[in-house]
Amino acid sequence: METGTAAGSGGSTGEPDTAPEWTGLPRGVLTMRRMLLVVWLVPLAVALGVLLGLFAGPVWAAFAALPLALAAWGWELLARNWRSWKYAERADDLLISRGVLWREETIVPYGRMQLVEVTSGPVERYFGLAGVQLHTAAAATDARIPGLDPKEAERLRDRLTELGEARSAGL
Repeated sequence: METGTAAGSGGSTGEPDTAPEWTGLPRGVLTMRRMLLVVWLVPLAVALGVLLGLFAGPVWAAFAALPLALAAWGWELLARNWRSWKYAERADDLLISRGVLWREETIVPYGRMQLVEVTSGPVERYFGLAGVQLHTAAAATDARIPGLDPKEAERLRDRLTELGEARSAGL
């Protein structure tokens, strides 16, 4: 888990700026993404090498190294992307931060949440992961936190639902 600070990230109630406690994604997300990278690019490199070797000659088969180079480059990019994802629960809202080149920070007020879902596709289930999808009235502010431990995803869903109901009661 990662901790860090974000400038000017005080609560929406006018309280003084306090550094939120950031929570990073589990390492299983990185493992899953790297495995998918290898599963797609290594067979592509082998097939490309065999086909180019048979039909164009052994010199052309060297171009099969391109998908392998792409896999090596993607290996590090996936790690940087994984480190960039984090979220923080504050008193009045949930912060989600992500991105390496283009940083994106989403703030979802608890009172604006309409639906909180826990989703898990077949690959995520294989790696023991689940995602939390937040839906608000404005589609542009929907947010998600991918690759959480299923127990953490359920805990977060229950907590966000509870806080959302409490905050929207006065509306």
